[in-house]
Amino acid sequence: MNESMTALTPSQTAQEMLLMIDARIPTFLWGPPGIGKSQITAQVASALGWNLIDVRLSQLDPVDLRGIPHVNGDGRTHWAQPDFLPRADRDGEHGVLFLDELNAAPPSMAAAAYQLVLDRGLGDYKLPPGWVVFAAGNRETDRGVTSRMPTPLANRFAHFEVRADVKDWTTWAIKNGLGGELPAFIRYRPELLLAFDPRSGEKAFPSPRSWESVGKLKLRGGVSNITPSVNTYAALIGIGAATELVAFESLWKSLPDIAHILANPRTATVPTEPGVLFAVSSAIAMHASEDNFDRVFQYAERLPDEYTVFAMTDSVARREQLTKTRPWQDFTVKYQDILI
Repeated sequence: MNESMTALTPSQTAQEMLLMIDARIPTFLWGPPGIGKSQITAQVASALGWNLIDVRLSQLDPVDLRGIPHVNGDGRTHWAQPDFLPRADRDGEHGVLFLDELNAAPPSMAAAAYQLVLDRGLGDYKLPPGWVVFAAGNRETDRGVTSRMPTPLANRFAHFEVRADVKDWTTWAIKNGLGGELPAFIRYRPELLLAFDPRSGEKAFPSPRSWESVGKLKLRGGVSNITPSVNTYAALIGIGAATELVAFESLWKSLPDIAHILANPRTATVPTEPGVLFAVSSAIAMHASEDNFDRVFQYAERLPDEYTVFAMTDSVARREQLTKTRPWQDFTVKYQDILI
């Protein structure tokens, strides 16, 4: 990987991937563990309505990819095509073949992948014309199990490095029901969205993927009525981040009554502590609706500008129909310089 390449946010990466899809150019995503490379690929495929087939090359042998040789009645050797490779009649005319952990595969697998990328086929198998090849892997500096990609293979890909981005992640979290204190906490402590040190040896560390797991833990159903503890969170994000999250949860629970704030938006107390401001701006956004959005805006306007923007944009991220209301129109006009 070219260490000097510009690192892109997930949303920027997705836009670049769409361009590469148009040109049918194979694309490789680089990034640290947990950054969301496979999820970005899945979201791009989903946005297009395409199928996605995820192949983990590090778990395969070359014969698994090329197929087992056999002799037909013509007396010649043929290759039994692996069932996991895409077929247009079964998997659709268009789709994404995702070769995850490509640079963690042994050299023999890289050679097989080279033919698949270069020739869009392998042995007797041909990739359907409407399918594209994406791949991903950790950077060599991440100290994961990686092999240097052969130059001829690397030269066949467009290469993009993915970086963590607080705005991208919090917007995604809110749209996917992980709102509340978690996006507020990540805004309050943005450096904890991704805190990966390849030299530390820590098995649990904060990353977009592990924060998603924390969000799922908060939304869990089932048989357990146990409240997650600092040890629960530490199993996913490490003890340092877990301790800070639990402290922020206590702050969240001590917020002023949101119903009171929205009933009295012009007189309700406005906090001054940064942590409370992050929490209250997220909290009022969670309660925003077409019936009270004017009052949400009235209170949000009394907050410092940064938190006003958080409250209003989080509201519409949760309920897109709010973009058609008068308060949103007034907000976008008044705060247009900040929104640019």
